[in-house]
Amino acid sequence: MAPLPRTLELFYDVLSPYSWLGFEILCRYQNIWNVSLQLRPTLIAGIMKDSGNKAPALLPRKAKYLSGDLKLLAQHMQVPIQFPKDFLSVILDKGSLSAMRFLTAVNLEHPKMLEKVSRELWMRVWSRDEDITEPQSILAAAEKAGMSTEQARGLLEKIATPQVKNQLKETTDKACKYGAFGLPVTVAHLDGQTHMLFGSDRMELLAHLLGK
Repeated sequence: MAPLPRTLELFYDVLSPYSWLGFEILCRYQNIWNVSLQLRPTLIAGIMKDSGNKAPALLPRKAKYLSGDLKLLAQHMQVPIQFPKDFLSVILDKGSLSAMRFLTAVNLEHPKMLEKVSRELWMRVWSRDEDITEPQSILAAAEKAGMSTEQARGLLEKIATPQVKNQLKETTDKACKYGAFGLPVTVAHLDGQTHMLFGSDRMELLAHLLGK
């Protein structure tokens, strides 16, 4: 009998381009590494508030570095990241609350669609400089991911329900309890031990922990 796959939890927010990079790497390697990948839609604003951290974009030197860093990483990892023209407005003003509530609803009712819908929301904001805050924008992403209009509208109607709000808060609180101070965070449950890894650049360390 084959051994049960070990579990990785990926806490992410589509407002975070580094989350997209970590997401794509883990989606590519989950079968190669024989791991059970659990996607956890999380609100980065809640993580930052709870930890007292600040968005890198608020620090001029970090903001300047991010642009070049993401460009190189996108080329290396073959993820089509393009900076939004009004980067600060996207990050600081518009945010991702509705999008992450929608993904939470997807995870609750159609979990097999979560990967594709998440990717389409990243494509909108981080590749095509399109909105992810308005209902029609979220619907467009869901439909492009293969969800029916009826399904997508039904989920959109539920994003303000206590069930969805509480689930997103619980997931965000869970990430905070693991020690998150930003996203992405990968939590590896391996052989009775738990390891929290921050960022998209810890995959070599994750492979080491997995014995790969």
